[in-house]
Amino acid sequence: MANAQALDAAQQALEALNLKAGQGRGDRALFAATNLYYPTERIYGGQLTAQALVAASETADADKVPESVHATFIKVGRLDEETRFEVEPLRDGRSFSTRRVDARQGDQLLFTATVSLQKAGQTGVEFSDEMPADLPAPETLTSAQDLMEPYADKSGFAKYYASQSPFDIRHVGSTVMLAPDKTSAKADSGKQMVWMRMASPVAATQTRHRALLALECDQVMMEPDLRRAGLSISTPGIFYASIDHAMWFYDDIDMNEWHLYVQDAPVAGHGRALGIARVYSADGRLLAAMTQEATIRVPEKKSETEKTR
Repeated sequence: MANAQALDAAQQALEALNLKAGQGRGDRALFAATNLYYPTERIYGGQLTAQALVAASETADADKVPESVHATFIKVGRLDEETRFEVEPLRDGRSFSTRRVDARQGDQLLFTATVSLQKAGQTGVEFSDEMPADLPAPETLTSAQDLMEPYADKSGFAKYYASQSPFDIRHVGSTVMLAPDKTSAKADSGKQMVWMRMASPVAATQTRHRALLALECDQVMMEPDLRRAGLSISTPGIFYASIDHAMWFYDDIDMNEWHLYVQDAPVAGHGRALGIARVYSADGRLLAAMTQEATIRVPEKKSETEKTR
């Protein structure tokens, strides 16, 4: 049953990247997309970023793949309404193409992004930081699916990670899915590492593998912020949402294979927290880097005096 659910979730994620071309305006291309379920009951930010990468790629030369995306989340989107992506060509050069992508529902602008695409196979300067050494193999770690299964009947988020997430998520050490990381908060550290891959194998182009990485990373990007703040996904009354997100791709990625997120949360202020991640292949290649700013709010505790008023 679990394998069937994983296969279904992975295929649904891939199918959400199959955009339907519409009638554009002038030099602008138009695409329509379906939405994936997420427990917040609003469109998942990673979904919009992933679909924007595909929409931009559909308007560029076939030999160019996404090399970066800079996205801003503007308004909350509805799960039960089709999302439209409008792609504006900004530049087409021999090496790079640049696109602006807007996502809308009705007359509401939900999201805007600048996507850069690069001709595949170009050479030049190369260097990268090494992947942390002596890590436990992902197969030896407990999956989020197994961790959340006992709580699936009590929490929408637990049910999602137990059976509806397209990804196999395995934390190196503790997770903030169930409870705050008091040790990390006390040490003033939001560092974490997570092994991930598709919950079930998919066949896809490199552009879609990169789009799936954009979809995937949003499932863990906020965790270092929560970890350092002494919070968790299950903190009563918590509200969080992505404000903006940036990604850079430095090598091809196979989302069917294990890859490692090395994450940090260097700063938070004014209700905003910054998360940073690097993604490595299992053999140590640094494939991608990303940043995300999020707003995180929790209900303020009332003093005893306020409680008695």
